Amino acid sequence: MGNIIVGLDLGTSNVRTVIGEITEDNKIEIIGTAQKASAGLRNGIIVNRESAMECIKSCIEEAEQKAGYEVYSCVTAIGGQQVESQNSTGFLPIASHGKGAREITKQDIKNVIDASNSINIPYDRKMLHVIPQNFIIDGNLPCKEPLGNLAVRLEAEVLIITTSKTAIANITQCIERAGYSLDNIMLKTLASMHAVMDPEERDLGSIIIDLGGGTTDAIVINKDAPVCTVSIPVGGNLVTNDIAVVKGVSAANAEKIKIEDGCCWLDAMEGEREVIIPGAGGRPPEVCTRSEICEIIEPRMQEIFTMIRDEIIDRANLQLSGNIILTGGGALMPGVVQLAESVFGTTAVRIGVPGDFGGIREEYRRPDFATAVGLVNGYFEEFCGPDSPNKKSKKGQNEKHSDEMGLIQKFFKKFF
Repeated sequence: MGNIIVGLDLGTSNVRTVIGEITEDNKIEIIGTAQKASAGLRNGIIVNRESAMECIKSCIEEAEQKAGYEVYSCVTAIGGQQVESQNSTGFLPIASHGKGAREITKQDIKNVIDASNSINIPYDRKMLHVIPQNFIIDGNLPCKEPLGNLAVRLEAEVLIITTSKTAIANITQCIERAGYSLDNIMLKTLASMHAVMDPEERDLGSIIIDLGGGTTDAIVINKDAPVCTVSIPVGGNLVTNDIAVVKGVSAANAEKIKIEDGCCWLDAMEGEREVIIPGAGGRPPEVCTRSEICEIIEPRMQEIFTMIRDEIIDRANLQLSGNIILTGGGALMPGVVQLAESVFGTTAVRIGVPGDFGGIREEYRRPDFATAVGLVNGYFEEFCGPDSPNKKSKKGQNEKHSDEMGLIQKFFKKFF
């Protein structure tokens, strides 16, 4: 990428774009954002390429206008049940035959990680991430930084995250047909981690729960490394459907009621008020109370939290501590923290608001922008930052509009 990084979050309910500029002092500043209602996407899967393509193009173009940049490439994320994770271990002899211990080099670390991901995966799946969790030197206690230690044998424990090749191909094709190249694909919850978690939280053992429209995803972080990922095929759209069925309204009206008057914990509701339920099929409008809407929403949200909690307990296989961090559009609902505290039996629950990356703070410092902001910051940390393990040149495709040639390029891109 060039002197900007573009994060594209393809959600079931909304598509979001965030543009971050790499400043002269090598930091990220958010300079452009956009949000559009999703089209052609369901439960994290592209179901209509043409609709998804147009939605992607429209969302990026709106962010371009705010940022004053011509965008040619982006980073995106994937989540949902097409993503799976598994733990693996690799071994590497450090000392040559007949010789004693020697210092561990960067190449040794790379080689042992490569050995750990030498596993058979189904032909229809693709490795998305191989993330080191621990290194073990000569059978001793795990460590995070083996470089320079004397060793005879090095072992790596990693988390391997895979996804559907078809899902990757469909996402790539839609983005390319919209007129952009794809720089990288990241796990959604891992991207959110780069936006909402500080180093202390990563070390303590926290959980990020992404409350999406079609799916609810989670990632468990312990000792600064992911332990497991989980996903359930239910999300905020089921809440919308419940309101639509109980109140006999369209999905669009039910969504509006959920956003404007929804609450998922009765005691957290700030003031009772009347809610107008639109008429349908010749039936006149009716009036109900906000607490009635809460009584529809709370059981479904409780079910979602219970399902994701049980999946986490089943997969994580460790004593969880630290914070539970809620991201995604569902985290905007009043009462969501209190309900999560009740289900998980802890008061260490908070909303995952992206950190302060400067720029247009009021537009991106919200939990539903966590993935898009995290894509920008995660890519920066991996490839562009001062401590990036895979550092790339800042010179690339995305460049500032500096003269009328940029406007000419934009004209031809739009119409051809």
